[in-house]
Amino acid sequence: MPSLEQAYDYGGSGELSAPRLRSDTPERAGLDPDELRHLVREFHALTTGDRPWAAGAALAAGRGPVIAVEEAAGWAVRYESYDPETDAGVELAPEARVPVSVDTPFDLASLTKLFTAVAAVQQIERGTLGIDARVGAYLPEFTAAATHGITVRELLTHTSGLRPELPLYDCADDKERLNLLRAEPPIGVPGTYTYSDLNPLLLQYVLERITGSSLDVLVHEGITRPLGMTSTRFGPCPGAAATEDQRRPWAKADRGMLRGVVHDENAWALGGVAGHAGLFSTARDLAIFSRALLAGGAYGPARILGPDFVELLLTPPGLGFAIDQKWFMGDLAGRGAAGHTGFTGTSLVLDPATDTFLILLANTVHPRRRPPDNRPRAAAGTRVARAVRGA
Repeated sequence: MPSLEQAYDYGGSGELSAPRLRSDTPERAGLDPDELRHLVREFHALTTGDRPWAAGAALAAGRGPVIAVEEAAGWAVRYESYDPETDAGVELAPEARVPVSVDTPFDLASLTKLFTAVAAVQQIERGTLGIDARVGAYLPEFTAAATHGITVRELLTHTSGLRPELPLYDCADDKERLNLLRAEPPIGVPGTYTYSDLNPLLLQYVLERITGSSLDVLVHEGITRPLGMTSTRFGPCPGAAATEDQRRPWAKADRGMLRGVVHDENAWALGGVAGHAGLFSTARDLAIFSRALLAGGAYGPARILGPDFVELLLTPPGLGFAIDQKWFMGDLAGRGAAGHTGFTGTSLVLDPATDTFLILLANTVHPRRRPPDNRPRAAAGTRVARAVRGA
């Protein structure tokens, strides 16, 4: 099997295959500055007030190789704990709080799935993974998946019929967790969409089996290192924005205030590296990731995928990516925009039709999880769409 160094072009020749991102004006990006001023004002309002949408947030938006907006607001750490009696956060003294900067990493939560999907499509491009191959061909010990004929494509498109999640965090040890995953059959109709964390989890085991490398190594060697995404990694991640004061009964585990360790309880139980959650990153790093996909898989001297395989990744229904989801993309949806959201308050949207990208990271679960309000994410997407039309 060829090494990762052989499989991907890390730009040893120094010849640029695609422009790198640069910060510049909205006009240079071909975007309406008035709409982006509205976007920035609305963004800063998300972290203000006694009960803000998020304690802290970071934003990056642009078009082509230009970042036209890069902003930070609020607090990476604002609360000491959550008080269930008052249903409010116990605030730290002002001098103990930590502000968000544009360099603050956030817990990406389910945005991790996008990196797992890209890692899988890299193996499909190399010919080491069959998109319509059965999972059982690679993992015969996963008897339920093998018996029911679950395929790699079904894992990537959430059409395997697997339930949304399993309580792996309640298992006694790794052996019990693995046995639970191996024995889990589909409960839905295969071919019917059911969003499930188990799909990228099984995909992780497939990738690790066929490559002999762990998922964190695959993501680093195949995606983040060649693209120069130096702030993107699996935890622990010191300096990250805090998330939840994670205690039962509102959470699934008793872990206290979390900062720099994965919020998702199953990813935590699996050691912090999981196909569905576990990555930390900054808005600028995710802008680089988005730009590479918009440029057909290339960024600077690196190429992480060929254009045909980027097209495969982003063609409806999308392999790991959600396509045209207006509930979080706003008016960017409807023309092939692709992206994802994360439970912690993160979102990424890229629009091949207009060569635009939008990254909104937030710690909406600090100090306690709550039902997600996706209106701010959709409003941001609408502002970027209007900025394209108004330019």
